Amino acid sequence: MAAVAQLSATGLVKDFGGLRAVDVSAFTLNEGEIRAVIGPNGAGKTTFVSLLCGRFPPSAGRIEFEERDITAMPAHERVALGIAYTFQITSIFGNLSLYDNVALPAQRRVMLDGGGAVRERAMGALERVGLADRAQEIAGAQSYGHQRLLEVAMGLALGPKVLILDEPTQGLADSEIDEFIALIQDVARETTILLIEHNMPVVMALAEQITVLDQGRVLAEGTPEAIRADAAVQAAYLGG
Repeated sequence: MAAVAQLSATGLVKDFGGLRAVDVSAFTLNEGEIRAVIGPNGAGKTTFVSLLCGRFPPSAGRIEFEERDITAMPAHERVALGIAYTFQITSIFGNLSLYDNVALPAQRRVMLDGGGAVRERAMGALERVGLADRAQEIAGAQSYGHQRLLEVAMGLALGPKVLILDEPTQGLADSEIDEFIALIQDVARETTILLIEHNMPVVMALAEQITVLDQGRVLAEGTPEAIRADAAVQAAYLGG
């Protein structure tokens, strides 16, 4: 089956004053794909995905989602279309319970769909990330790793077509990493995944395709095997 482009960008540029943070000539995320964006600190990874989800407006370029031009579309409208970004739409309310945190995006999805059960959607999302037994606990009292999993649950509660995760394993214990990998593989059966991740074993275990950014530009793209063997990537990032 031929790959179907779901989220794409052409000529995408973001300038902050005299600094060009992103300068990506072309990028395509295919439907059903797990793609990782990697690169050294300051490579422009978070800025790049922030442009895709509408957190920042681009200085130039075009962004399309399912063949629709969304370049000028604000973030909340992109959420309604099915693009969820953990850091954009899942700010944790530390004084609320885990359930209440997830119920907020669940309610939004139910409203967009014109009906449904908020509690069932919220508890289902918590169950998927392994936090259902903590549903009534206060979010701010959780470990950093559990707060990151809560962010993922909040994204899942929106029922996204594309889920963008920014450093999702940061703060997770080693014992939680394998569970996270299994979670993302399960989610990917129904949702396209784009993740920024520094943990290279996680990237190599999950990603079908990898985009390497360096100084805001695409240095390389390809399978994990191709990226691991790429001399330019080795020099810029992997240290080989």
